[in-house]
Amino acid sequence: MSSFAAGIRALGSGLGIILRSPRLLLLGAIPALISALLLLGTLGTLIYFSGDLTTWMTPFADGWAEFARKGLRILLGAALVGAAAVLGSISFIALTLLIGGPFYEHIAEKAEEQLGLDTSDDGAGFARQLGRGVRDSLKLVAVAVVGAVVLLIIGFIPVAGQIAGVVLGALFGAWVISLEMVGLVFQRRGLAFGRRHRALREHKAMTLGFGLPAYLLCLVPVLQLLVIPAAVVGGTLLAHRVLEPVTSE
Repeated sequence: MSSFAAGIRALGSGLGIILRSPRLLLLGAIPALISALLLLGTLGTLIYFSGDLTTWMTPFADGWAEFARKGLRILLGAALVGAAAVLGSISFIALTLLIGGPFYEHIAEKAEEQLGLDTSDDGAGFARQLGRGVRDSLKLVAVAVVGAVVLLIIGFIPVAGQIAGVVLGALFGAWVISLEMVGLVFQRRGLAFGRRHRALREHKAMTLGFGLPAYLLCLVPVLQLLVIPAAVVGGTLLAHRVLEPVTSE
């Protein structure tokens, strides 16, 4: 529990730093707003066309009794929208960091300076670090897609699948958000994506303490504009806590 609380404190510290720095808050909110508008528009389009999509996906049900046909398509539509919402909520962070990478790098460095943390890097140039960040973001999106597919399959299990999907979706989202938010420090030091995953796995309770509230708060419209820059700072603190002195891989 103390490790879980330490993760919560990391997010809380990030929130405190952001609230005391309106300029950093504004800088971090702009990419989050762009990402939110893009993903909400995509989700809205899916919901609008979900009826046509489920009909196209289930031609074999055309000859079924009306209640069975409608029941199947409603269940499929709900599962598709649910999986898309989970994928969108997870991909939201990756997309936001991809759009606002330089802004969030600046925010993370300012937070490290305020707290007296080590800001050293592996000496790679801006272009190399940007390329590394893009590759890691694509890997995270791929992980999110695989997770969304698994959750979609679980969602087809009556009753139990819906409950399990919500719980597992929250835990999975928390883990992916933590992976994303510690990335700035790991990338700057030239540490591979796998090293990031191993470091968090060694501190599961702390990681979930940080990631779970961050994920749940990001589901609240508008509030995510504050949560994302706060989580960037909190993730920077978390990265320093889980990293022992290491050399670049």
